[in-house]
Amino acid sequence: MHAEPTLAPAGPAPADVPLQLILARLANGISPASVLLAQADWLSHLAVSPGKQAELAASAWHKLLQWTLYAGHSCYGESSVCIEPEPRDKRFAAPEWSWPPYRQLAQAFLLQERWWAEAGAGVRGVSRHHEEVAAFAVRQWLDMFAPSNFVPTNPEVLEKTLRSGGANLTGGFSNLWLDAVKLVANGSPRGVERFAVGRDVACTPGRVVMRNRLVELIEYQPSTARVDAEPVFIVPSWIMKYYILDLRPQDSLVKYLVGKGHRVFIVSWRNPDGGDRDLGIEDYLQLGIVAALQAVHERAPGRKVHCAGYCLGGTLLSIAAAAPQTGVPAAMATLTLLAAQTDFAEPGELGLFIDESQIAFLENLMAGRGFLDGREMAGAFALINSRDLVWSRLVHEYLMGAETPMTALRAWNADATRLPARMHSQYLRGLYLNNDLAQGRFRVAGRPVSLADIKLPLFVVSTEQDHVSPWASVYKIHHLAEAPVSFVLVSGGHNVGIVSPASGPAAKPEAHYRIATSPAMGAPTDPQAWKDAAPVVQGSWWPVWHAWLRAHSCARVPAVPVTWPVDDLGTVEAPGTYVHQR
Repeated sequence: MHAEPTLAPAGPAPADVPLQLILARLANGISPASVLLAQADWLSHLAVSPGKQAELAASAWHKLLQWTLYAGHSCYGESSVCIEPEPRDKRFAAPEWSWPPYRQLAQAFLLQERWWAEAGAGVRGVSRHHEEVAAFAVRQWLDMFAPSNFVPTNPEVLEKTLRSGGANLTGGFSNLWLDAVKLVANGSPRGVERFAVGRDVACTPGRVVMRNRLVELIEYQPSTARVDAEPVFIVPSWIMKYYILDLRPQDSLVKYLVGKGHRVFIVSWRNPDGGDRDLGIEDYLQLGIVAALQAVHERAPGRKVHCAGYCLGGTLLSIAAAAPQTGVPAAMATLTLLAAQTDFAEPGELGLFIDESQIAFLENLMAGRGFLDGREMAGAFALINSRDLVWSRLVHEYLMGAETPMTALRAWNADATRLPARMHSQYLRGLYLNNDLAQGRFRVAGRPVSLADIKLPLFVVSTEQDHVSPWASVYKIHHLAEAPVSFVLVSGGHNVGIVSPASGPAAKPEAHYRIATSPAMGAPTDPQAWKDAAPVVQGSWWPVWHAWLRAHSCARVPAVPVTWPVDDLGTVEAPGTYVHQR
């Protein structure tokens, strides 16, 4: 089998690599040239747009007058505001921010944010991508200098400092020092030791039943007397450790499925190193899906398989499902996609980091080591939501002197993986930059892949606040695959929305979802129209998926314990060996 995504240009000159490595570490893996080009595009077009300049000058004057009137009235106790923060902006929500002069300071900052948003939008001649990147860069600077980030301008911090005699700042310095030491030593964040893999997380009983140079395949021990005849085969993304789907027993999707009478297999990807630099999408298809699915068939002969893929694992699985030459479609009973895109024309805020400059920068970075370090990728993801993931944490831990409790999900997120250079370049160019899969240009075994060839029943899950796979982008599968689609839109983000226990102490009271099943090509073209028509249902989406799998299964059969050793080393218990690689 041979996959032929868009080819990358020639690699970097060896002399370029050391500087690129330094820049990448300073910029969290983001190309400075990409940001500068966007800002230059915006600034040069703004400079020759006197109409826009006049509009911005008038807006600035109006906002100054608005704030001046507000500041005067608020001195006499009036509680109205001149601008409301965005619904998700909680920086100024505490009662202390109602004290003067801090409420006036917060209002001035929010008006400034609004002005910069106006300045970055609607400048004639600026490309949409550059407009978004320039706005992102400005947002980073504004978030950095928000009054909530500094002791003298944050009344919450001042109040706690006075009440504790400065103990919060002492504790904050201690937290800062510990984090700095761990950063220099490439250590793990504080508290992750409480979530050891195989002891506290990834502890559902099972065994490794197949291993090759890229994956281990885990089969879980049944916990019911009878199981569905069709096994469930799960492919997580290769940019994450698989056990996000098998966290603690109370929030493990794997354990939930096993407890409901499903025979579950899951892929655990090997953490590649410099020696794997030439692994490509071809290898991930052949060794990761085709070989693992063949092993599932050896374990469950004569049975079709419910295949499920999470994030890019779902994208890869959809490629295999659309390519008869892989033999995968004939083996599948159904296809489930969890927060997985197949059309990358609108990848959301992640698209800020996808252009020729950015990809070339990453290729230069990977050329020296043969892989992309997961910590660099995590840094870029953190910047997308820096207000919550960076600056709120700074205030909470370094100014307030508190500790953010380590959770199983945060510990998993810190368990970074690496990406082989060739594969990472291929999927960034072929999928994100050129959108070859949705456009029918992605080739497998020399033949173009068409998602319209997917005829299987589809169960597709998306999340409302997903920064990685925006739900409106995931929704496009309705008009790419000629298959009936049960589409589910769940509360939460890319990870929290998927990890949604149905009951017990980890269940989320606020969890809800929308669901509707459409015939092939029968869903509304507009995602918002679909959302408006689908009623909200309280609770977890897990029971809905279980019921859907059960409805697409042919029979219940006696459960058989897993007793097959993987090789001459003997039986390897779950979670296997690859998941422990650092």
